Amino acid sequence: MTRDWWKHLILILGVIIVIAPFYMMVSYSFKSPGEIDRGEGGFFGRQELMVDEHCVKLRDPSRDEIAAAAPRFPGQSDRDIRDQIMAEAEADCAMRPVVFNYTKAFTEAPLLRYLLNGVLVTASIFLLQVVVALPAAYALAKLRFWGREAVFGLVLFCLLIPVHAIALPLYILLAKIGLTNTYAALVVPWSISVFGIFLMRQFFMTVPDDLIDAARMDGMGEFAIVWRVMLPTAIPALLAFAIFSVVAHWNDYFWPRIVVTGNRDLFTPPLGLREFKGGGDGSDFGPMMATATVIVTPLIVAFLLAQKRFIEGITLNGMK
Repeated sequence: MTRDWWKHLILILGVIIVIAPFYMMVSYSFKSPGEIDRGEGGFFGRQELMVDEHCVKLRDPSRDEIAAAAPRFPGQSDRDIRDQIMAEAEADCAMRPVVFNYTKAFTEAPLLRYLLNGVLVTASIFLLQVVVALPAAYALAKLRFWGREAVFGLVLFCLLIPVHAIALPLYILLAKIGLTNTYAALVVPWSISVFGIFLMRQFFMTVPDDLIDAARMDGMGEFAIVWRVMLPTAIPALLAFAIFSVVAHWNDYFWPRIVVTGNRDLFTPPLGLREFKGGGDGSDFGPMMATATVIVTPLIVAFLLAQKRFIEGITLNGMK
């Protein structure tokens, strides 16, 4: 144990490096703009009442509103009446920083719509990837045909191609057929996952051939074997692949930013963070971090729930 202290030290440092951004994100979502600027207040901040300046500006009375409020303030000038109304607005707009940040996260932009878009896009992509990857992986793992190794080599080669290299041709193609600013533009280009094919192929290689031969003797065709025999055995690997796929496309900012140019109704969660980019003075950092916390939370919960199966899928143990 004493000889391995340096290994534990490296692991602890790695954990700190990974956790630090999440710590700052959650902490900033609790703090006021002043505390964020000054770097004070601890993890939760002091939670002192603050005034939402945007809320106060919306309550700034017009001349007609001042005239209508004159009976409430007899004998006072228009300036005094306005000052009284603004004082009431400041009192009504006072709230705790955590309430301000999370309220603004959901009211400044239609965050629930963005979350729904994220669910629809990531779920659609994953389902299409599974429909393509399972038969392809089964063919590469269990069927004998001419050129099989060459096809598998092509799959490995495609793993080396970065998405940025094909983004422009894909965008031009989608623009020519009129699919930009649509859900199809967000989903269709990623319906084939070479990583999914590779992962499932490696998993299927561990499944005994006797199981497949028995299914064929029972009269099953190849597609029936894929969906009725191989699919149930591949649940751990599919959950592992689901984590990779969902996290990648849920957090993807690059591709949606390209194909969704004007329709806010199609924004995915990462694009929703752009609603707060104008806060260069730090005033919008709290709501931005609150939005980021809301966006990340479903991924963390999903991983914790599927953690055991995820580890089983990564180890690629086919049949026990």
